[in-house]
Amino acid sequence: MNIQEVLEHLPQRYPFLMIDRVKEFEPGKRIVALKNVSVNEPHFQGHFPGRPIMPGALILEAMAQAAGVLMFRTMEHRPNGNFVYYLAGIDKARFKRPVVPGDQLEIEVVLQWLRQAVAKFRCAARVGGSVVCEAELLCTVRPSSDGAQ
Repeated sequence: MNIQEVLEHLPQRYPFLMIDRVKEFEPGKRIVALKNVSVNEPHFQGHFPGRPIMPGALILEAMAQAAGVLMFRTMEHRPNGNFVYYLAGIDKARFKRPVVPGDQLEIEVVLQWLRQAVAKFRCAARVGGSVVCEAELLCTVRPSSDGAQ
């Protein structure tokens, strides 16, 4: 999937879009997505001056967005304003090394289970084949009119 196809399956936009391309996709099973880490991204101005490091929360967000593409594409849905895909939980998150400008983050997300509107994923982010972050994520789909923001 190129960036145009990614944009069709995620509601996020710059500067919060964390997926640039999808390398591999197996419906209902797994996805491998790429994030090109650029020094021009706004968070690097303050995190940290003189030693830019991608915030761990944004690595987890990239994992959640990859999971969103996996689910939207598996269900053959596209974001349309009628429902929202939420990150509902993070377990066993571990950061192995910093991610810096110039890195290409490869994000692998594997669906563990799906029950009604809740899904659990096993995620790993790699740079140059080495794991930089691992986590388990819970995500849910909810109607956008439920009052949650």
